[in-house]
Amino acid sequence: MKNDHLNVSRLRADLLEAIAPHVPFDGWSEPAFREAVHALGIDPAIARLVCPRGAVDLAAEYHRKADRELAKALAEADFSEMRFRDKVATALRMRFELVDRDLVSRGASVFALPQNAAMGAKLVWETADLIWRALGDTSVDYNWYSKRLTLSGVISATTLFWIGDDSEGHAESWAFLDHRIENVLQFDKVKTKLLKVPGLKGFLENLRAPAPMAAPGHVAGEEVA
Repeated sequence: MKNDHLNVSRLRADLLEAIAPHVPFDGWSEPAFREAVHALGIDPAIARLVCPRGAVDLAAEYHRKADRELAKALAEADFSEMRFRDKVATALRMRFELVDRDLVSRGASVFALPQNAAMGAKLVWETADLIWRALGDTSVDYNWYSKRLTLSGVISATTLFWIGDDSEGHAESWAFLDHRIENVLQFDKVKTKLLKVPGLKGFLENLRAPAPMAAPGHVAGEEVA
């Protein structure tokens, strides 16, 4: 494969597809990454150019691929008759149903490592941002941050519960999710109290959402020549 016009997105997708069968056994690891590269018959140097961190980058791509699929599904969904809490719960259930539990479990182990923790947190934030935007959030003040922070907590906690849930149809996970969503809906009460704290009120009221290009959920173009 020549590097005169490298389609990064396409090659990353191919690598993701090739590594997936190995992840349940080897994790998102260097051996699994090498197996994927070998299966595709590509130059290891090109594979490393596309995924500098090897399998870790593919674990991140697996997460973002599910986010992209969720965005399409949410754009087509009809939530008009739902209460807001049910919209959030449904969006999150849709997200979980898009992924393989073994691959997510292995990914959780990878992103729990200190060197990958920041990336893991960023990925969860991106998912929370996607869901809030899909549900019509237009906040530009401190609410932009608080909504994504609380929903990120819900996603993280529910993911860990879901990974170990063997109940029929993941019924216990959905019950857990419903309970955790109360944290998001009740956060307004906490914010009201925080706004009464001297000094903190001014700080919160001056917070503004980042510009789209600077937001954690923004993903730049991937085509390079």
